[in-house]
Amino acid sequence: MQNKFYFDIHVSQEQKDYTKKLVDYSLAHHPVANIWDAKKKDKTQTLRLTGTLGEVVFADLYGLPRPKRSFGAIDGQDYGKDFEILANGILMNIDIKTMHRKTSVFYENYVLNIPARNIKRHDSITDYYYCISLHEHNKQTIASIIGYIKKQDVVAGEIGILYQKDTKRIRKDGTSFTFFEDTYEVFFKDIKSPLINDRIRKLDGFLLKRLKS
Repeated sequence: MQNKFYFDIHVSQEQKDYTKKLVDYSLAHHPVANIWDAKKKDKTQTLRLTGTLGEVVFADLYGLPRPKRSFGAIDGQDYGKDFEILANGILMNIDIKTMHRKTSVFYENYVLNIPARNIKRHDSITDYYYCISLHEHNKQTIASIIGYIKKQDVVAGEIGILYQKDTKRIRKDGTSFTFFEDTYEVFFKDIKSPLINDRIRKLDGFLLKRLKS
């Protein structure tokens, strides 16, 4: 199993306020539609908040410049690179994937969903995907930093399962959903543990955790 640990940290009100300002501006001024608008337009604000907050948390976590805008800008194409990190001598072009969940207790067979269009896009410069999960607990927003995967490992078929559009999937809690586009599922157990240092260990709410089998 690749994932030896993940960790939780608290999300501050300032981070949420900063994120909301970016998203409010993007909804008012950035006209480019999201891919999900055809079927989930009522969730655009929520999805932009989730994605942008994940980027803000990641930036603060690793001492990187925060994003200065949310999604939808005409000149806002990042070609799959939200951040660039030099780790262990390797330059990582990172795309952040953030979801909202009900808990930070995760099992090995929980999954990270990545649209196939992201993986197969010819002009993408993504090297790695970083998985973040957000949830609320006692009025505190908690970010779970699950870890990262290498895009080439998905392309090569070493990790991930490709599900075609309109495939129905059953969640662990018995509820179901249907993919509205071709999507890869990557098991949490196949996600490499996140980068960590002493500064991160001292952050508010830091808690080291492990996947349940």
